[in-house]
Amino acid sequence: MSLDDPTAHPAGGTKSDFADDFAYAGDRIYLNNASVSVMPESSIDAMRDFLIEYNSAGPDSAASSELVTKKIQNVRNMISGIISCSPDEVVLTQSTTDGVNMVASGLGLGADTADAAGVIIRGMEHEHHANLYPWLRLAERGVRIRSLRIDRDGIFEMGQLASLLDGRVRLVVLSHALYNTGAILPVEEAGSVIRERAGGCRFFLDAAQTVGCIDPADCDVSRMGCDYMSFNGSKWLCGPMGTGLFYCSREAGRTLDPIMIGGESATLHGDDACSGNGEGSNGRDSNGGSCSCSNDDDDDDAPTRPRLALKDAPDRFQAGFRNYAGVAGLEASLKYVTGVGLGRIRAINRNLAGLLYDELSRMPGVTVYAPDDPARRTSIISFNIGGTSPEQVVERLVRRGMILAVREQGNLEHVRASPHFFNTEGEMHALLDALKRL
Repeated sequence: MSLDDPTAHPAGGTKSDFADDFAYAGDRIYLNNASVSVMPESSIDAMRDFLIEYNSAGPDSAASSELVTKKIQNVRNMISGIISCSPDEVVLTQSTTDGVNMVASGLGLGADTADAAGVIIRGMEHEHHANLYPWLRLAERGVRIRSLRIDRDGIFEMGQLASLLDGRVRLVVLSHALYNTGAILPVEEAGSVIRERAGGCRFFLDAAQTVGCIDPADCDVSRMGCDYMSFNGSKWLCGPMGTGLFYCSREAGRTLDPIMIGGESATLHGDDACSGNGEGSNGRDSNGGSCSCSNDDDDDDAPTRPRLALKDAPDRFQAGFRNYAGVAGLEASLKYVTGVGLGRIRAINRNLAGLLYDELSRMPGVTVYAPDDPARRTSIISFNIGGTSPEQVVERLVRRGMILAVREQGNLEHVRASPHFFNTEGEMHALLDALKRL
C-alpha cells in the first residue's frame, strides 16, 4: 500500500487531554510547532472578544487605552514569571528577529575600529538565519565575527569559547536550543564563563526554541546570566503570529540604543525645556544623557530646539507597537499553557520526542539528527530516509494530513518533526507507520 493512497493511513491516535481545546484543528497531525504552533480555541476567542470590546469602547478613547495597557501589563507579568525577571525588563515585539536586531543595531558595534574583534557566534551557517544574518551584516561594518566550532549535534566546546574571550569581544551570541537538531546548548555554563573571563562583554540568547517547550527553571535569565534574550509567542507558547518578547536587563538596557523612536518611546521636555546652551536641566536629560541641543551661535533670535528624552524601559524599546489583538491572544495562550503547567508540558514533549527518536533509530535506512540524551534536546527530532529526499517525504506526508518541515543543517537538508503537548503517542505511531510505507 502506498503512502500516496489516501486510504493507506488515517491520522487516528488516542485522544489527548487537550484535544477539545484544539478541536477546530481537525484530524490532521500537526508536527511543525518549532515553526508556528496552533493556538487553543480560547486564545482565538480572546482575540475576537478583545476586538469587539476595543471597538465598542472607541479605538482612541480612555477606556480602550486602559484595556490595552492592562493586557500588555498582564503579558509582561506572566512572561516575567516564566523567565524570572522583572516585568519592566520585558519588551513586546513582533518576532524573535525583532529582538535580535535590537541588539545587533542598538549596541553601536562597528562605530570605531576598537570593535574589530566584536562578536562571537556559533556554527555560522548551522545557525538560524534570524540569528545569523544580523551579525554577518555587522561584519560589513568592520566588526570581526568569530565562530565557535561545533560537533554533529551543533554543540560547541566551552574551552574554545573561553579561549576566544578577550578584552575586545563585546558580545557573545548563542541559541538556547537549535532549530535543526533540537540540541539544548549549555548556556548556563557559557554565561558563567563569560562573566568570569570577559568583563563588560554582553551575552545574547535566541530562545525561540525553548521558552514554553522546556522546564521554566532552565529559562531563568538570572541562572543563564544573559543580558538579552529574544523569543516569540507563536511557537511553543501557542500564541498568535506577530507576537514576540525581548528580555533586556535593566543594567544592559542603559547601554542599548533603541533602533526606532516615537511618541511611545520618547518625550519632549516641557517646563524643564533646554535653554539652548545645555544648561536647561544641568546639561543632562532625564536619563542621564548629555543634552545635545543648542541655538545657532550667530543668531540670538533662533528658536530653541526641543529637547528629546527617552522614556524608561520597557517603553523606550517599544515605539510603534500596535499588535494589541495579538497581545490579547498571547495573554490567553499564556494563561492556558501555564494552567497546563510548563513542567508537565516538558514531560509530555520529552515522551513524544523520545518515542520518535527510539523508533526512528531502529528503522533501516533512517538517519536521526538529534542528541542521544533526551535531557539535552527539545521535542525536535530531525531525520532522513535513504533514497527519498526530505522534500518528497514532507510532500507525501502532507497528503496524509501530517505536517512536518524541511530544515537545513549547514548544507544538509532533513525532515524535522516537532511535536507539542497536544499531540499524542497515537499520532507518533501513525507517523512512524506512514514512514515505513515509503
